[in-house]
Amino acid sequence: MSRALIVVDVQPTFCEGGALPVAGGNAVAVRIADFARDHRAAYDLVATTQDWHIDPGEHFSETPDFVDTWPPHGVADTDEAELHAALSDLHADVSVKKGQYAAAYSGFEGVTEDDASLEEILRDAGVSEVDIVGLAESHCVAETALDAEHAGFTTRVFTDLTEPVNADQGTTARARMREAGIVLVNSGTAFPA
Repeated sequence: MSRALIVVDVQPTFCEGGALPVAGGNAVAVRIADFARDHRAAYDLVATTQDWHIDPGEHFSETPDFVDTWPPHGVADTDEAELHAALSDLHADVSVKKGQYAAAYSGFEGVTEDDASLEEILRDAGVSEVDIVGLAESHCVAETALDAEHAGFTTRVFTDLTEPVNADQGTTARARMREAGIVLVNSGTAFPA
């Protein structure tokens, strides 16, 4: 049994002060950094995902509907698209970038610099279980978790290490994840002594 931690889109663009801020995003980044530091030995692999938009077409809009179209965010090679400063000591094993030329919500839609997909990386590492944290719970975290479960990985989402865009969308996302068989737990119960 091999376990991976997937840190989804913890970028300034999705935190307070960014282009698409999630309330509590900066605090989540700090909590994730603390959790990863304290539990690094529990993971055989740590992966990060980042929105890395070069020209995502209709994903960006000057009149966004905040469903299918959004204001520009996660623009490649900008400070907002880099990993949050709180994660500077994360030392992830792999970095996946997604959404270069189209909308991409799931980390499983992204690739590394070597063009390897997240699923390929996890399978090559013998990973069977994944724990998912990051931003935003209602969108990229949920879609990454659903794809992980669909790909056959035993999947957990740590509810205290994510935040939704808003409460209603968070409720909907949690229902979708539970229905798919994803385990939603507090990170404090992840590794009982």
